Amino acid sequence: MSLVDVVAIKGHIQNTYLAVYPDKLLLLDSGCRSDVEPILSYITQTLQRPVTQLKTVVVSHMHPDHAGGAKLLQQKTGCQIVAAAVSKPWYSGVKGRVQHLNDLALTYYVASRRGKSVTNLWYQPILKADMTLVDGDAIPGFEDWIAVATPGHTGCDLSFWHQPSKQVYTGDLILKIKNKLVSPLVINFPQDYKQSLAKVQALQPERVLLAHGGKVMMTDADFANLIQVAPDEPREMKILETLDIKLPKFIAAKLSTACK
Repeated sequence: MSLVDVVAIKGHIQNTYLAVYPDKLLLLDSGCRSDVEPILSYITQTLQRPVTQLKTVVVSHMHPDHAGGAKLLQQKTGCQIVAAAVSKPWYSGVKGRVQHLNDLALTYYVASRRGKSVTNLWYQPILKADMTLVDGDAIPGFEDWIAVATPGHTGCDLSFWHQPSKQVYTGDLILKIKNKLVSPLVINFPQDYKQSLAKVQALQPERVLLAHGGKVMMTDADFANLIQVAPDEPREMKILETLDIKLPKFIAAKLSTACK
C-alpha cells in the first residue's frame, strides 16, 4: 500500500519522522531514549493504532538523538532495526567509547540550552541491527524507500529517499538554524561530506526532511552554497571545548593516552 504521509514528531532536541501507511509504520531515526514514549503515544493516541504497527526503525547514524531510542523501541514494539552496513561500529574501541560519552555530554548540553530537564539519555554505543543497508538498498518491508550513503558528518551516515513523493530524510547532513541552512558542527570527513551534498542534490528532491530544522524545500543554489562553505579539514566539537572546561593536566594526559 502507498505512503499516506510523513509526520514530524518533536523530540528532545530533534525532529523524528514517522512514515505512515494504511497498515504499517516506518520510523526514520529513533530519536533519543527519552523520545520513545512520545513516539509511542503519537502512534496510540494521535494515530489510534497499536504500537505493533511500527514495523521498522531505520538509523541514519549512531549519535544519541538518532540511535538512542532504537533498542528500547524494539523492546516495546517488536520492530526491526535497520542501520548502515559498516566494517566496524562507529563507537568501537577505547577512543570510540570516549567519543560516545562526549556525544552524550554534548546532547545534554544542547538540551540544557533549550531549557529541557535532565533525563536519562543513555544507550549502548554498539547497535546490533537486524538488517544492514548499503547505498542503493531498499528498506525491507518498505521498498519505496531507498538508502543513500551520505557520509561526512560521521563515516557511515545514511539518508533515505522516497522517490514516489520526491522527499528525502537526511539525518544531520543539513541543519536549519535561525532560518538558515547550515552544515553540522561536526564534520569528520569533509570531502565525503561535500560529495554527499552533491549526491542528495542530484536526486532533485521536492522536500528535504531535516532532523534539525523541519521540512524544507531546497534549491540548487542552497546546495551549492553549503558545498562552497563546507570546511576542507575535519571539524570536531568536544563538549569540554564547548563549555571551555579545563581538565587537570594529569587527567588530560591519561585521557590522551587512552585514546591512542
